[in-house]
Amino acid sequence: MTIKWVQADPLVMNGEPFCYGSRLTVRQLLEMRRNGLTLVEILTRHPELRRVGVAHAYVFAAAHPERYAEFIEPDGSLAGPGYSADEAAGLPEHLRAPGVVVTASA
Repeated sequence: MTIKWVQADPLVMNGEPFCYGSRLTVRQLLEMRRNGLTLVEILTRHPELRRVGVAHAYVFAAAHPERYAEFIEPDGSLAGPGYSADEAAGLPEHLRAPGVVVTASA
């Protein structure tokens, strides 16, 4: 079975895209990130989430800039801390986008 990590259903969360296995929307996840929460802090507060699922949510947000414009910096990266290089090491290649999932290099 293939998991669809980000889902949207008009009958769930008023159609707002949400993370598989949770009642946490992509927007809420981006708000936590913009407010400075790290991956570890997000996963500690929401143990129902998975590392790969959060990465999929970030990639989904970056692919829908019209919906999540307030979370996208002028350089195209997402606001707030992303994954460290170590945290992203086990993710599939398509999820390790710099500035989207992985913290952009300074």
